[in-house]
Amino acid sequence: MTRILSCIAALVISSHAAAGLDDITHAEAARGLRQALNDGSAAAVAKLGVENGFFGNPKVRIPLPPSLQKVERGLRAFGMRREADELVLAMNRAAEAAVPEAQQLLTDAVKKMSVQDAKGILTGGDTAATDYFKRTTRSRLGQRFLPIVKQATDQVGLAQQYNALAGQGAALGLVQEDQASIERYVTQKALDGLYYMIGEQEKAFRANPVGASSAIVRKVFGALK
Repeated sequence: MTRILSCIAALVISSHAAAGLDDITHAEAARGLRQALNDGSAAAVAKLGVENGFFGNPKVRIPLPPSLQKVERGLRAFGMRREADELVLAMNRAAEAAVPEAQQLLTDAVKKMSVQDAKGILTGGDTAATDYFKRTTRSRLGQRFLPIVKQATDQVGLAQQYNALAGQGAALGLVQEDQASIERYVTQKALDGLYYMIGEQEKAFRANPVGASSAIVRKVFGALK
């Protein structure tokens, strides 16, 4: 991997006119990229994989599925306010429990980057690294998240009622496939929240490399600005 990233560094350095890049070795560029990706993904997991990581953050808090939102007022009017609130909390707690499963796959994705992937991350837009993580980890993370989410939401009566009705609706084409069960809906929302937070971390260190926790990240991405 170091050899691959060193080759990428040579391509990137030769294609940039910024004087600061001339002072960065290929090995430093490789180390800086790996460190930035690992730091950003770890920070996102740490923020979400704790109590209220989802529930307490309005940017990623998971609401009722759209099909339930349409009848939410009715549920509350008929004395089911507690059940609706209980389901929202359970969905967010399920996401918080699932997210720590992501760290190893995200770390593995950094190790498996191709030359083209890494060059695109170094020279790409504000969320180039996040887009790479989405492309390479979303499917497998979904498989890991789903049983954890299901275990948590199965304990909520309203979730079971929703699954029975939504499953029938999906079979008739009335409910979108990703909303055919609470666990599938929450899994997708948990992934959306994870990549959103990784993207926020990435944009932050690209915009202000000086604020990065690692000196090598500050050096490499500071030179690329």
